[in-house]
Amino acid sequence: MILNDDEFGEVIVRRNTLSRGIKFSISTSGRLSMSVPAHTSEFLAKRFLNSNRKIIRTKLPVKDPETQRARDYQKKILMKKAKEYLPYRLEYYANLYGYHYSKCRLTHANTRWGSCSSNKTISLNIGLMKVPEILRDYVILHELAHLNHMNHSKDFWSEVGEHDKLYKVHEKKLKQFGPGL
Repeated sequence: MILNDDEFGEVIVRRNTLSRGIKFSISTSGRLSMSVPAHTSEFLAKRFLNSNRKIIRTKLPVKDPETQRARDYQKKILMKKAKEYLPYRLEYYANLYGYHYSKCRLTHANTRWGSCSSNKTISLNIGLMKVPEILRDYVILHELAHLNHMNHSKDFWSEVGEHDKLYKVHEKKLKQFGPGL
């Protein structure tokens, strides 16, 4: 459920069957989030929000509603660009170097550019659309190498180096950017 609040903007309310009380936190979008017991009504959630307004203001870094909307818009644009580009680039390099993956997922994680799971799913962060193409390619090649080496061993880095001779430079440059939105 979403509560619209004049001060906090959209407040995300998550019902939890195991919860005995109401807890506040900040979602990755900067919105106020409430975890409430499954039987909590919208009326009670609003009442609890109003009675804890002062504490929330001082303890939690809630982004203003305008910033929330701007982030949502940016995420929507990046997701559209990422869908049009990243899966095809991943497929291009997989075919070029003979890699086989099962699925490509697009994420918007705050801490990772990409990941590769043991079931051969490669996840790529939509934030890659904000970095130069050479760095996007480095991340894709890095994740493809994980299909053969699920670690960062010498063999893994050797394989990355076979496809990207300047991978150390690219890795260093990538640290100038952040994957979060």
